[in-house]
Amino acid sequence: MMDVGLTLDVVRLVVGVGILGYASYTDIKTRMASNTLWIVMGSVGAALLVVQYFTVGIDNLLSLVFIPILIGAVYVLFYVGLIFGGADAKAIMALSILTPLWPHLHGFPLHPSVMPFAWSIFSNAIVLFLIIPPMFLVYNAIKRDVEFPYALIGYRMDVEEAKKKFVWPLEKIVDGKRKLMFMPEEFDAVEHIEELEKTGRKKIWVTPKIPFMIPLLMGFVFAFFFGDILFAIVSFLI
Repeated sequence: MMDVGLTLDVVRLVVGVGILGYASYTDIKTRMASNTLWIVMGSVGAALLVVQYFTVGIDNLLSLVFIPILIGAVYVLFYVGLIFGGADAKAIMALSILTPLWPHLHGFPLHPSVMPFAWSIFSNAIVLFLIIPPMFLVYNAIKRDVEFPYALIGYRMDVEEAKKKFVWPLEKIVDGKRKLMFMPEEFDAVEHIEELEKTGRKKIWVTPKIPFMIPLLMGFVFAFFFGDILFAIVSFLI
């Protein structure tokens, strides 16, 4: 006999990987992801919840309260600039509808947590994103071009090449002095790069516009099979 609950979780996994995978592809190519993707994801998620309610049921209906809570929290994080991309925020909001409940896939995930499943996806993505600075440091060390803190968050690139790439400058000129710029002031950074070029700089420190959609996709898959990475680390330490 078909396990309806398992089938619904598998559908959620397939839909999530498919949509996030395609969004990652378009994000890499154009640094954009269509709003249609999140409408489809949220709609499918709502339909699956209705099916689940009328078939196998929902063990804890109160867990659904976290859907609007997470949507509101993500909106606030986007508003204050901690989530930079609008598509990233919409993706997490849609995920809160698609995957509000922890799945059960024959023993997976291995390390579930008390947090809402969609939030664990987001936290997984952040943990995986934090692997990038050590990778930058190793890359710059191999090139023998290490200058802190720039070497932890980017690499040096020719000015002319930087104008053509999806990168943000990590430095700006303030009162004639070079200053570190952690957060970009706007998505199009060509004007900032040209200002640096006017000072005679041939090479500048930049950081790539890494699509957060990629670690979000990885965090999604990790959540289904491994669970909550941060919760597992904390549990191991205490």
